[in-house]
Order: sequence, then structure tokens, then C-alpha cells
Amino acid sequence: MFEMKNEQQSILIVDDMPKNIQILGNILYREGFKLSYAQSGEEALELIQMNPYDLILLDIMMPQMNGYDVCERIRGKESTREIPIIFLTAKTDKESIVKGLCLGAQDYITKPFSSEELIQRVKTHLLIRSQKEQLKNVNKTLEKKVEERTNQLRIANEQLKSLEKAKSEFLSIISHELRTPLNGIMGLTDLLKNSIQSKENREYINYLKEASERLARFSETAILITTLKSEQYKFNFTSQKIKYLIENIFESYEERFREKNITLEIGAYEDDLQINIDFDLIKTCLENLLNNALKFSPKGSRVRIDIDQKKEFTNIGISDEGPGFNRQAMNNMFEYFSNAETSHFEGIGLSLAATKLIMDAHQGKIHIENNESAGARVCLRFPN
Repeated sequence: MFEMKNEQQSILIVDDMPKNIQILGNILYREGFKLSYAQSGEEALELIQMNPYDLILLDIMMPQMNGYDVCERIRGKESTREIPIIFLTAKTDKESIVKGLCLGAQDYITKPFSSEELIQRVKTHLLIRSQKEQLKNVNKTLEKKVEERTNQLRIANEQLKSLEKAKSEFLSIISHELRTPLNGIMGLTDLLKNSIQSKENREYINYLKEASERLARFSETAILITTLKSEQYKFNFTSQKIKYLIENIFESYEERFREKNITLEIGAYEDDLQINIDFDLIKTCLENLLNNALKFSPKGSRVRIDIDQKKEFTNIGISDEGPGFNRQAMNNMFEYFSNAETSHFEGIGLSLAATKLIMDAHQGKIHIENNESAGARVCLRFPN
């Protein structure tokens, strides 16, 4: 519990009657308070400007400047606004008491008063003042700590931004450096494939080509993510027929699916369906999803593209019959790099992260779920 030491508390007694000052002084002196006296309002204001009082006992009925005027002057200055004021008054009418409280006094004591009442009221208001000062100091300490923490967070945020920028730049440089030699490797594999007769060696060349294409896709996806994250990509939104988008994709992948003995199906949809998209970006999304489905779908299985248009949105979904995603992979689905075991395809941290960024730019959504029987379904949802 807070213990108040009276000798540390200074009180100003303001009364034009010396006898009243003597009575008040004797009572409060025995309690150990530090006392000052003034016999007029003007004298009281002078003392208040020179001394930091903890409480003022103020008589209302004084000549020239009454207690109301003194109280108003005290409350009008920032430096004295918080000093507790207790009015001493012989007036017991409600209007006089309310007027004093409205002017900013904390309390009033009517004359004649008892010593016990005076002491308890004085101690109560001094205690309240001390606790308010303690609360102010606590608030100042907290504000300082909050300011320090805010500065620390600001610095940490700037460092994170710097690291993010450095990571993006590094990823972009690595991706650009990979692309040139990879293009050369893929060109050479095509030449070698046409000149080599051995079936076994041709299989090796096919594997080399697949690996090179994977690296090339990784490089292109990394550059795309860097461009989107740095807001350097120039979007080209146009109204496109879904039919043209799907046919373009189908022509590119039909032969590759056939070579792996996987059926690529397209569900029925209306030919005139249109969505507002950046064609190249959405084509990239669908290519990423088909590449993953192709890589992990077993021979003899099916991959299906479905289009479903509602009043408020249009869905483009790709379903496969592969192993699907485990729970840990679902929790880390859109992270750039994840240590999670995906159980579906490698590169999940980039291809799906890029797809998420692209769908965000289209104010759309990406939804992934495992099918009840086998495989997974990835759905791209576009607002109409």
C-alpha cells in the first residue's frame, strides 16, 4: 500500500482571517505538513508561482479577489492546473458549492469544521495527487519503452526490407546467369537427340533435356517472383476468351501428356466465356500447374481442366490422380522456400508462390485440396 510521508507534502493556506489561518496551521502542523500562508488572492497567486505546492486550502469569501477568481486563475495556467484545491466556505447553499466544483476545485469543507474531517480530506487529496504523479511517471516510462521498441522495430523492418531486396536481387542475378547456359544446353540436347541412334543414349538425352527445362522453369519463375514482389512488372489486363487460353495451353501440352501415357481432358464450358486477365501471367500459372501434374501423375492416369462460371466469379480448376499433398505441405503451400515434405512436387515454394502472387494481382484466389479418391485439385478463382 502507498504510504504518504506528510513532511514531504507542502500545503498553502489562503484566508483573509489570521485566526482561521492559525487554527488550520495548528491542526496541519501537528500532522507534519510543510505549510505556507497567504491572506489575499493576489498574495496566494504570487506564492503559487514561486513554490510547487501539493495542495491549496482556499477560502471563498475574501475581499478584492475571492476564492472563485483565485481558483480560476490557478486552473488557467499549465504549471498550476493539477494542484488540488479544497474550498473553505461558510456557504452551504448548493449553488455556491457547485460553482466551486465547476471552476476546478476537488473538494470543499464548510466552516466550522472538525479537525478529523480536515485531516482526512487533506490526506485523501494528497494521496490522490501522489498516485496520479506515480501514474504519470509510469506512463512516461511506458511511452519511452514503447518509443524505444518502436525504433527497434523500425530498424528491424528496414533491415528486413534490405535483406528482402538483397535476396530478390541475388535471386534475379542467379536466374539470369542460369538462363543463358541452359538455353545452350537445351539447344544442344535437341541436336544430340536427332543424331544419336542408341535408344539408351536417347533416354539419357531426354533426361538431360527434362532436367534443363526444369532449371529453366525455376529460373523464369524466380525472375517473375522478383519482378512481381518489387512491383516492376507492367500488367496488361484485357478481356480474354477462356476458350483461347485453354486451347493455347492444350496445344502446348497434349503431346507431352500423350508421351507419358496420361490423358489430358477438358470439361465442357461455353465458348463465349471471358475473364479480365493478364494473358501471359495466367498462362504461366496454368503451365506451372500442368507441369507439376505431368511430373507426378502416374502413367495411365488422367489430368482434367474444368471451367465453371458463376454470377460473381469464374473458376479454372486442374485435377490430377497423383499422390496429393500431405498436411505439412498444406501448411507451407505458398512459401517461397519450405523444408516441408510436399509429397506432390518439388519447387512448390516457387511455382505456387508465383501463382499466389499472380492471383493476388488479379484480385483472385487460389484454392488447393486433395481429392477424396486420389490426387489433388488446384482451383484459380477470378472475380467477374
